[in-house]
Amino acid sequence: MAMATNVDAHATGTIEWLSASTTNIVVPVYQRQYRWDIGGCEKLLADIRAVAGEDDGHRHFIGSILSGRDAASGSAGADAGDDDLILIDGQQRITTIMLLIAALHHAVRESDPTLASELQRVLVRADDPTRTKLRPHDAWAGLYESVVLDRRDDAERESRFDDNYAFFRSQVHADEAPAIWRGLQRLEHVSITLGPRASAQQIFESLNSTGQPLRDHELIHNYILMGLSHAEQQRIEREFWLPIEQHTGETIGAFWRHHLVMTTGREIDAAGEHGVYAAFRGSFPRLDLEHLRSDAAVWREYAEIYGILLDPAREPDPVLRSQLQLLNTFGRTAYPLVMSSYADHRRGVIPREQLVDVLEWVQALFLRRAIVGLPTDRLIARLCRARAEGHDALMRAIGRITPSDERVSAVLKYGELPHPAYVLGRIEGVEDLSDYDVETIVPPVPATSWSGDGIRAWNEYSEDEQNAHRALTPTLGNLTLLEDALTLRVFGASFPEKRDLAYARSSISATRELAGIPAWNTAAIAARTVRLTAELLRIWPRPDVGEIDDDGLTPVLDAVRRRGWPAGWDREFDYCEYRGEHWEIKDVRALFNRVFRRAWTDDRAAALAYSAEHGGPLYAEMAWKGQWDEFDESHFLYMGWDSHYMMTALQGVLEESGIAAEVFVKYSYIGNVM
Repeated sequence: MAMATNVDAHATGTIEWLSASTTNIVVPVYQRQYRWDIGGCEKLLADIRAVAGEDDGHRHFIGSILSGRDAASGSAGADAGDDDLILIDGQQRITTIMLLIAALHHAVRESDPTLASELQRVLVRADDPTRTKLRPHDAWAGLYESVVLDRRDDAERESRFDDNYAFFRSQVHADEAPAIWRGLQRLEHVSITLGPRASAQQIFESLNSTGQPLRDHELIHNYILMGLSHAEQQRIEREFWLPIEQHTGETIGAFWRHHLVMTTGREIDAAGEHGVYAAFRGSFPRLDLEHLRSDAAVWREYAEIYGILLDPAREPDPVLRSQLQLLNTFGRTAYPLVMSSYADHRRGVIPREQLVDVLEWVQALFLRRAIVGLPTDRLIARLCRARAEGHDALMRAIGRITPSDERVSAVLKYGELPHPAYVLGRIEGVEDLSDYDVETIVPPVPATSWSGDGIRAWNEYSEDEQNAHRALTPTLGNLTLLEDALTLRVFGASFPEKRDLAYARSSISATRELAGIPAWNTAAIAARTVRLTAELLRIWPRPDVGEIDDDGLTPVLDAVRRRGWPAGWDREFDYCEYRGEHWEIKDVRALFNRVFRRAWTDDRAAALAYSAEHGGPLYAEMAWKGQWDEFDESHFLYMGWDSHYMMTALQGVLEESGIAAEVFVKYSYIGNVM
């Protein structure tokens, strides 16, 4: 029987492997830079804590680590010895684990010399304790070693090594060190070591490029079923997961995102590293069988509701069916809010009239914002939060961000009408639009013979007259609904011909009214715009509340949490509105510092409570090198986090203080495109 002599693969304990005197690792020059951020560190630390709390038989698998000797991989770096391992795949994980061990070592080296000695064996070479066992790429090896060996002397320096080490240092304290060390010793991986004739590139591509990555809903599916017996998995699959799939179909990923927005009241980032799955795990950190069945029953109920929103024909109530069909004009953005209201109506918590109110308010909000050109992103989560406080609170929240009658009226005079079929259908009382066209009375591109009065042709209009007509072409007053058959009959005809042969014969009263107009010109368009605008404002009213926000402010809880420091971060905001105060704040770092300083002054108990629960960012001393802000002689704010962590922390302390709803940010044009 043939033996594979060029590849040796076996399962091993990660710490046992790293501790071995023969395990000295060099990262080759072709490897990418170290990229893990604090989010990845948080997850790793959470996994280690979880496995540390299990019994001795539990392990946590971190994947495969691919390495080879220097001869197998080519040049690795100036410091690679003949016996060093060349790390082909696994740099990010191994580096992060080493940074955690370094933080653990520095936390206990004075209080627990025995544990410190065990940790040091993982960090430094047996043949030279002044050198680390892991040697990154030469370009940044000095940075890494200065952190791990605690030789850093540049307090202003920033790097991923520094940031992630500082995170671990802030989270792991000496009293928790034995538990973290126990969890670390339960990590395991498949160690793949290449012989001299093995193809490192071929194996690397096989490990990293085979198959499609799991999508969020597939990860949720695995997470739900993992740890159950086979019989229990089949039962949950049959009773709950398959009905969820049947109700949501290809939109199952969007369903989970919308469900989490509804339940958490926070925007869920669907892009990047499995934001929906991460939010799900945060909402359901442990899924034992007892709670799983009750949770899954709720998920199934909302999936059924989601299916009705997707296909309103499944709704038996004709009023609700019509409203849901109209709502879908604006896509699925509002589904989290509507799912919540619909479920309460189904359960008898609210009457049908309140559900209809919500559906009408949302349509008015989306239509009015579309008319005046305001975005609709980052709106629904705040409305879900408001609805949790009651029907009136939701009305006030929607009213505050719905443009006023005056602003809508001004734009409709000269602006293009969005969703014209939807708007004209409701104004003109047509529910089924399948046999109707949106008729543009002055055509977008009039023929030279077109006439508005039957006397002068288009080519006889002055240039100013033509430009004035063109400007009003897409406006409300120049549009109407017309039967398809009549549209075809008078295609390209002048206004008098259309008036007599088509408009006068239409079944729609608003279109027949055009038959009484002798000539169609800018005055006639303006007069009709005024009449139809009054109807539009009546059909899509703004909830009657006093306050209004016309500046596009975003509640701080809905501000985007971005990883790292993306381009333009220092000009992300125009300003911050803090409980009525105007702050000239342009970036997350400044906002983080200002919010925590204000919390320290106004609600010190909340600042300390948040920091104690989350292991920072306030500390009793400047325990490691980095950027700090001193609050008093025993309280220091660490300023070395990345953008995501700072935004999360400032949102958290504002929630702890109970004032998050009173803080807003105004995104700059740069922030809107980031």
